[in-house]
Amino acid sequence: MIIFSLDPKSGVPIYRQIQDQVRFGISSGRLCPGEQLPTVRALAVDLSVNPNTVIKAYTELERQGVLTTEQGSGTFVAPQPAVTLAPRDQEAKLRALCTEFLGQAAQYGFAPRDVLKTIRNLTAERPK
Repeated sequence: MIIFSLDPKSGVPIYRQIQDQVRFGISSGRLCPGEQLPTVRALAVDLSVNPNTVIKAYTELERQGVLTTEQGSGTFVAPQPAVTLAPRDQEAKLRALCTEFLGQAAQYGFAPRDVLKTIRNLTAERPK
C-alpha cells in the first residue's frame, strides 16, 4: 500500500500527481498486481480533493491498462504484462526514457547527479 500525498505548489495537476504516485507505487513494488486501491470517495476525503479529480486519475490509469475496476468490488492494480523489446531496441528505448526524464527533471532545476542519487536511494528502498 502507498500513502498518497499532494504538493499543490508543484505546478503538476492533482490528478497527474495521483497517477504518478500509483505508477511509482507499482514500479517500486509498494503496489502489487491485484492489490486494491482506496475507493474514489475515501481517497478524495483523505487528500481533500474533489472526487472527480480521483475519478479522472483512476479512469485514465484504467484506460492505460494500469488499473482495473470491478463493479461493486473496487479498483485494483492490473496484472502487469511483461513488455518485451527486441535486444536491439532495448538500449534505444532506455535512452529515450532517460532523456525524457532528465529533461523533465531539469525543468524543476534538478541536476543529473541529484537524479542519480535519488534513483540509487529509491532502488535501495525497493522491496526485493
